[in-house]
Amino acid sequence: MRLSRFAAAAALATGLAVAPSAAWGCTNLIAGKKATTDGSVLMTYAADSHNLYGMLTHSPAADHPKGTMRKVTEWDTGKPLGEIPQVSHTYNVVGNINEHQVAIGESTWGGHEELQDTTGRSIIDYGSLIQIALERSKTAREAIDVMTDLVEKYGYASSGESFSIIDKDEAWVMEMIGKGAEKGAVWIAVRIPDDAISGHANEPRIRKVDLKDKENVRYSKDLIKFARKRGYFSGKDEDFSFADAFEKHDSGTRRGCDGRVWSYFNRYAPEQAKDWFEWVDYRSDTPMPLYVVPEKKVDLAGMQDAMRDLFQGTPYDMTKDVGAGPYHVPYRWRPMEYEVDGKKYCHERAIGTQQTGWSFVAQTRDSLPDKVGGVLWFGTDDTNTTVYMPMYCGMTEIPVELQPGDINTFSYDSNFWMNNWVANQCYNRYDLMIPDVRKVQGELEGMFRGSRPEVEARWAEIAVADPDELIALQNEEAAEIARRATRDYKKLAEYLLVKYMDGNRKKTDADGNFMKNEYGIPIYPDFPGYDADYYRRIVDETGDHFLLR
Repeated sequence: MRLSRFAAAAALATGLAVAPSAAWGCTNLIAGKKATTDGSVLMTYAADSHNLYGMLTHSPAADHPKGTMRKVTEWDTGKPLGEIPQVSHTYNVVGNINEHQVAIGESTWGGHEELQDTTGRSIIDYGSLIQIALERSKTAREAIDVMTDLVEKYGYASSGESFSIIDKDEAWVMEMIGKGAEKGAVWIAVRIPDDAISGHANEPRIRKVDLKDKENVRYSKDLIKFARKRGYFSGKDEDFSFADAFEKHDSGTRRGCDGRVWSYFNRYAPEQAKDWFEWVDYRSDTPMPLYVVPEKKVDLAGMQDAMRDLFQGTPYDMTKDVGAGPYHVPYRWRPMEYEVDGKKYCHERAIGTQQTGWSFVAQTRDSLPDKVGGVLWFGTDDTNTTVYMPMYCGMTEIPVELQPGDINTFSYDSNFWMNNWVANQCYNRYDLMIPDVRKVQGELEGMFRGSRPEVEARWAEIAVADPDELIALQNEEAAEIARRATRDYKKLAEYLLVKYMDGNRKKTDADGNFMKNEYGIPIYPDFPGYDADYYRRIVDETGDHFLLR
């Protein structure tokens, strides 16, 4: 669930600060109900990690006897942190959404090292905040209450964090950081207007807001007082900026973190985004706003596509520089920064990235019964090559292909491993293979999205007449969808291996079938070679070394 599982966990375990430049990870994109084509509230999340297995989790609704205690375990490490009293009833939770259409995502940004818990007594980490809030909340506002009450009572055991919290009516961004030797956390939450889009990606984004707007702005009672006491802020209350008080924003974090949000804004508000690029590129100190009214509305397919963003058509386009190689690969291997002649440089960090464990687009709607209106469009591995599958908030069974597995043990029955098999072939010869991937990916997602109106209309009736039948139908469909997506990607992976083996490209007909001559012998393959720019670079670097005399 965390952006920085691959870096932050190790840093926290050794007592080191979490450097944002080393922990660029999760991306959350948001669209309010009046900013979307169908009145949905949309929110995305990518759990980016180099060591995270892609799976879908589930905790069933349950009643608990008085006196029951709930164990709290740290998400990143599995370390037991303590216990808290359990409530009498908890709700059904599928991944990051519950049966009442409350969905929560996050991104970590670290913040001041001295504000991480130094007492050792705090027992609520960011992951527990998300899970417990989903178990106990019917609305986004209730989730904020649950989360802030928990850290006040039991202490906050994580570093600086931004949360996306939505329900079928509203979308909120809440930012939180600990208080060091003091118990609890300071926080601020801002409601995203219904007609706006927003996002965060490992940088705090809440700056100057109307603190008197109690309906749309909420914050801890000691927020500004604490910031003054610690020397993080000295201006007038109305000029207070949470993002600037509790985090430093250097060129690396602007480009690698805010750059992802900017690219989303650039898709839907390109005229406005022109000015904000100066902030991302570290040529202006006028920050990007928390949210913007889009120049065109967002739909589900567009939000899924936004999660595949690779800075296409922008100054950061990852297919245009020498790092893309002859096959225009829009990926860069870690580490993110490198040094040449005493100067530091960076690789771009787009929304689409190879180390993602799983991701989703949460869709919530007030026009349907909760267990039909709330759906996680869930995918494993790289957002760019994954298939987003509809998993409904009323489900009670997780498909076999999406259940827990081992990142060190390959399995043909795992959606995560089949997606990795496809993606890792593309990383070597991207521009040749990605059209084949887009064909299968597009057919599957088009089929899943296209069937929703009919399926959901039928389910909406069943939800009233027979709730148990609805759950059974959702479990059955989820199993079939996961099975289909996993099977088709296994076939795709095998197809890519055969078609592009040995650096060649076998000839295919219009339907993608391998061609043979009239005697049944495979037709001789093509030799795609490299592009002209690559050959030019060879000559520029080696001169006459390869010249045929």
